[in-house]
Amino acid sequence: MSRSRILAAMTVAGVVTAVTVLGTADAGAADPKVAPGGNFDLSVWQLQEPVGSPGSPTTISSSRLQGANGFQDSYFYTDTRDGAMTFWAPEKGVTTPNSNYARSELREMNRSGSAADWSLGGSHRLSATLRVVSVTSNVCVGQIHLGSGGSSTKPLVELYYRSSGDIVVGTENSPSGGQTTHTVGHVSVGKTWTYTIAVSGGNTIDLTVNGSTTHYPTPSSFFPYKQYFKAGSYNQSSSDSTTKGARVGFYGLTVSHG
Repeated sequence: MSRSRILAAMTVAGVVTAVTVLGTADAGAADPKVAPGGNFDLSVWQLQEPVGSPGSPTTISSSRLQGANGFQDSYFYTDTRDGAMTFWAPEKGVTTPNSNYARSELREMNRSGSAADWSLGGSHRLSATLRVVSVTSNVCVGQIHLGSGGSSTKPLVELYYRSSGDIVVGTENSPSGGQTTHTVGHVSVGKTWTYTIAVSGGNTIDLTVNGSTTHYPTPSSFFPYKQYFKAGSYNQSSSDSTTKGARVGFYGLTVSHG
């Protein structure tokens, strides 16, 4: 991978930590002729697709995603026009048992191959450069999701893009449910934008959209839980259509822990 396509290490809380996912610095830097794994370090991600058996979507391991000849299909592929790592989630597709919505989405993993499951203490950051190519209604493009520590399968944070162009963050009120939403930006469909979802001090969520940062307290009921990041196209509408849905292209995707 050329130097122009590698994102440098990021500084988090004054400590330089190695970026665990390398993405392209800009749209022009990506190679449109290779699989997503040729432009992005996917060794710390697992892919879930909207196919498989009912309640059990197909997952693709990080080992299969990696490299220029890595996995790609109609739900996860490199856009041959600009090199974007593209996720397609139709309104009709296989879902997890706890959701009515289909997704083509990455789930954070450890380099060892185990599922990422980190505590709220310390600094944790997910950053992306992306564009929503098309969306029927609403799509989630980034999450902090609950891991071990209890029975809840809720997300702590979900970042949505709506067909109106509004960018909305949803913060969960408690592990048992209820979400509060905040509009944090506006970008026309098809336009490139950036986000960073971060946790600092163990009790604060820091969200940056196109350079503007807002902060949200983490309810204490989440403290027993560990967490992990997700990113991609998690469609928020369903129907019998396999042609309507949400298509999202990523030009940069990085994760850091410190």
